[in-house]
Amino acid sequence: MDHKLRLRVLAGNLAGHRITQLLITHLPNIRYLCGFTGSAGALLLGGAEPVFFTDGRYTAQAKAEVQGARVVIEAKSPLVTAAAWLKKTRRNGALGIEAEHLTVAAEARLRSALPKRLRLHAVSGMVERQRMVKDAAEIERIRRAVQLGSSLFLPAARTIRPGVPEALVAAKLEYAARRAGAEAMAFTTIVAGGARSALPHGHASAAPIPTQGFVVLDFGVILCGYCSDMTRTVCVGSPTSQQRAWYAAVLEAQLAGIASVRPGATAGDVDDATRKVLKKNKLSKWFTHSTGHGVGLEIHEAPRLAAGQTEVLRPGMVITIEPGIYVPGQGGIRIEDMVVVTETGCEVLTSGTKELIAI
Repeated sequence: MDHKLRLRVLAGNLAGHRITQLLITHLPNIRYLCGFTGSAGALLLGGAEPVFFTDGRYTAQAKAEVQGARVVIEAKSPLVTAAAWLKKTRRNGALGIEAEHLTVAAEARLRSALPKRLRLHAVSGMVERQRMVKDAAEIERIRRAVQLGSSLFLPAARTIRPGVPEALVAAKLEYAARRAGAEAMAFTTIVAGGARSALPHGHASAAPIPTQGFVVLDFGVILCGYCSDMTRTVCVGSPTSQQRAWYAAVLEAQLAGIASVRPGATAGDVDDATRKVLKKNKLSKWFTHSTGHGVGLEIHEAPRLAAGQTEVLRPGMVITIEPGIYVPGQGGIRIEDMVVVTETGCEVLTSGTKELIAI
């Protein structure tokens, strides 16, 4: 990871946002820029060199991990230490703060600790926009995370039986993930059976798997700091003709979404491709969320693939394609893969069958 280059690129963008320095407090952004993986830190850009602030718990870790920035260790919180540093070095002008990630209380503390000559200026998504396009090292880490995640699906499907609690299916999947080397799950595992499969975010519960109906499994792992995300839907019992037709329509929509991914297409174009298929099959009203999202150090990143989104896809973006339908009282279906945008189209990173499995 070329953290020094990332810091230089971001520093070069400060003037375009009418700021002379930027205080970064969102930990995934800090990790992206300088490599620090701990739970307390602040990174200041602007001036002679970037400065990273943390507390004594991370003395050794910061010295080992942080690249491209001076490390300052103090007993106080990183935010307070950064404010004191700005005051001591007589900084002036506009200090950018991450609008989405700094609480009102933290902003108030920062404002009270800073000299009046230093103005706070809220900025939005500066680092996140830089993170949208992954470099080769990031794509390789994501690929490995996706491969690990993909390997979990069929063993998990074999644990699904009528009467087995959803939570037990999730627990076995998560245990297998950790045994395979995952650092953690990327989000709370979704296992939702029968009528509960109509809940797009139906986290695994104590509810037993029913004797007939769909079961949605949505899960991901973290490996080397990067996330994976995949969804598959199986059917307990023999699928009815309607269930087969619904599943075929969702799969067709998902494949159409993948086929639409190419440099120059917009995020909205991909969303439109999936919705057209579901509309043709008179199912579009049951598709209640966006088609996908970016994935990287966080499970949900830019860009967002939804109606009206104008972000242009570029090589190196890693996104999900995950249309679904959710019919209250009857059940739901979602199929999700991760893809990376290439120079000529896209590469599907997720492996494993997408044919309807009957259990």
